[in-house]
Amino acid sequence: MRLKVDHKSNIPLHIQVEELLRDMIAKKEYQNGKLFPPEEEIAKLLGISRNTVRHATQRLVQEGLLQRKKGVGTKAVSNRMSTSLSAWDSFTHEMEQKGTKFETLKLQVEWIASDSETSANFHIKPLSKVLCLKRLKGFKNEPVVLFVSYFHPRVAIDENADFTRPLYEMLESDYSTVAVYSNEEISAIPAAPELAKILDVAAGSPVLVRKRLVSDPGRRPIEYNLCYYRADRFVYTIEIQRMSYK
Repeated sequence: MRLKVDHKSNIPLHIQVEELLRDMIAKKEYQNGKLFPPEEEIAKLLGISRNTVRHATQRLVQEGLLQRKKGVGTKAVSNRMSTSLSAWDSFTHEMEQKGTKFETLKLQVEWIASDSETSANFHIKPLSKVLCLKRLKGFKNEPVVLFVSYFHPRVAIDENADFTRPLYEMLESDYSTVAVYSNEEISAIPAAPELAKILDVAAGSPVLVRKRLVSDPGRRPIEYNLCYYRADRFVYTIEIQRMSYK
């Protein structure tokens, strides 16, 4: 691909460079992980300052289209996955319907004493014994989302359950527990060092946090679930119908 800008155009150079980079991002080889040329090389090819290239690159990094890694280089972020709030299902089923197959990179199950937030959601005494399931999902060596699930003692699930299966399918078939309702809260936080290490992002990077309280048909809580999504690899979509048109 030949890189060229119009030095006589009224369009600022950094905007022109940004458009060139967007065109490169869309190309198959860059979507497949090919590294972008170094900023100084692009600047030399275009006959502009490195700061102009850096300005354009930084904007695309902020948009989540480019990713920089010190000592490695700059590459395009593969098309980000999305999940919808118009309805809900297990993460595994939802991603499979979109043609995306995740791997479980790490799985940890342990009994813990419930903290104040979990206890309040479950209406149980603080420090009650609950099962905690942590699942790190992604592609090969690239983590994308960390799930932390706490199960109500009533569910009677134990550490020997087959957590490699879709969670709600397993709960229904093996524990006669049907997940129907989900109350959700979504926010964004800067990644603390420990979480940043798990998700393989820089400390302070934006992380999308979803808190989900799952209930059965009688609205009794089953699971309290915390999800930590890499903001550069995931986006939440919401479809809401205006009340006057219902």
